[in-house]
Amino acid sequence: MHAFDVLGDPVRRRILELLADGEMSSGKVSEVIRQEFGISQPGVSQHLKVLRENGFATVRAEGTRRLYAVNSEPLRDIDAWLDRFRRFWTPPLEALTTELARGKRERRLREADGSGDRGDSSDHVSPPRSEP
Repeated sequence: MHAFDVLGDPVRRRILELLADGEMSSGKVSEVIRQEFGISQPGVSQHLKVLRENGFATVRAEGTRRLYAVNSEPLRDIDAWLDRFRRFWTPPLEALTTELARGKRERRLREADGSGDRGDSSDHVSPPRSEP
């Protein structure tokens, strides 16, 4: 199964989000997924199996519990594949970051010299309108 086929399912993406926070028992994963998606425990087990068989999750036994964790290797592969597309969003995001920083700087400067906008429009006078 291709990585994007695995991640195309919202349940599997949510399971990975849960596991990204740290190792979790299959019972706890099932409980959360049942609450959020209404899927039975056997259904959740099938999703965990797909993640495990496709390398996105690891499992280890601890007594009678099975603990799942994220395996980051397939995610690195997806990240590498996405590299060719980053040029579409990186420059606009960098421009946005610059504009936000510029706005914060201008606000700090206005506040520092006491001319910050306090919402008082009484000192703003409109120029007189000329009649035709």
